[in-house]
This record gives sequence, C-alpha cells and structure tokens, in this order.
Amino acid sequence: MNKSIYVSIIAVSLIFGLIISFQYRSNNDSTAGKTTDRYQELTIEKKQVETDIAQLEEEIGDLTVKIETARQGRTEADDAVISELDKTKLYAGLIPVTGPGVNITMKIDQASQAGMGFYNIRDEDLLKVINDLRGAGAEAISINDQRILATSEVRKAGNHININLVRLSPPYSIKAIGNPGMLESSLEIKGGLVEILAVNGITVDVQQSDQVLVPAYTGMLRFDYAKHVQRG
Repeated sequence: MNKSIYVSIIAVSLIFGLIISFQYRSNNDSTAGKTTDRYQELTIEKKQVETDIAQLEEEIGDLTVKIETARQGRTEADDAVISELDKTKLYAGLIPVTGPGVNITMKIDQASQAGMGFYNIRDEDLLKVINDLRGAGAEAISINDQRILATSEVRKAGNHININLVRLSPPYSIKAIGNPGMLESSLEIKGGLVEILAVNGITVDVQQSDQVLVPAYTGMLRFDYAKHVQRG
C-alpha cells in the first residue's frame, strides 16, 4: 500500500473515533439530564405527599374533636333524659322515697270499745287521714306499704279495705313524708281526726321521724280512656 492509503485509513479511523466519542458523550449527557429531571419530579411528589399527610392529620384532629364534642353532648342529653325520667317517676310515685315525716299507727282499742257498739276502721277514716296529711303538705304517703297515688282507690270490701286492689286489715301503718311538725299537728289539732276517732275506740299514734321510707307503687298503671293531647 502506498502512503496515501495509510493516511486515508488513519483519517477515517480518527473520524470514526470522534463520532463514537461524541455519541458516547451525548448519551451520557442525556442520561444525566433524565436522572436529574426524575429526581426533581420525585422531590416535588414527596413534598406534595407530605403536604397531603399534614392536611389529613389536621382533618383527623378536627374530626376527633367533633366526635368527642358529640359524645359529650350525647352524654349530657342522656343524663338530662334520665334526670327528667327520674323526676317523673318521683312525682308519679314509681320509685321509693325517703325523708323526714311521720309514722302513724291506727288500730282498734277493744278495751275502750267495751260496753259500746263495735266500731271498725272505715275507708272514709283512712281517706280523712290522707286528706289531712296532703293538706299539711305531705309529699308521699303509704298505707301498709301501699303507695297512695292520685289513682289509688280506698274503699271498703267486707271486713277489709282495698287499696290499689290489695286487701288490707287493721292495724294500719301510715307513713308520710313532709314537715313532721305540720303533719302531726294536722291530725292532733283540737277537735281533729285523732280526737274524733278516739271517741269511737280507734287509737291513732303519731310519731315524728327524721327518716321515713315510703315504698314505690308496684301495681299496674292503665289509662284506657285518657289520651295524650297532641300539640298543635
């Protein structure tokens, strides 16, 4: 080969080498650019995720506060309903109550009835006791553990007296809660029920007490005709 051919081969080789070198650099620059762009994209996505997490944590905190507030409100509402229900039961005589008042015992004094006609304790005598006690401010009354309600019947049935459909016989134990002094005075006032019954051989013993227990009404409550009035 002559010299010109060697020169041509060398020149072609140099050119080919430069092309390869340029191509390699171009590929490296492109890869580096892509890597940098991807890193920037991931950094932006990470910041966005962190922002979303922070917002979600804030919403969780707000919802937790709202749930706790709702729970407290529901508890307060439940307590208010229970309190109102207990108050209604108290007024209706459906729960036992205790407080200051009087213990009364009514019984037949057979010795004092000797020589005169036999006088038994009548339903109207018990009704008079109940009315006198209520007039003196009694808040709860029972007779032989039968709670006296507005619907309680007190009526004679043979030799017995029915109260709340329960047959009762003397002696009668009457309990009343209220001002002890006023309750006692309402019965023992001069010319009052105690004196009147004593004439007929009935003894009425009234004892004041700091703590009187009046039981709850245990019968059935039925309203066949009375209906709740709808508002509006």
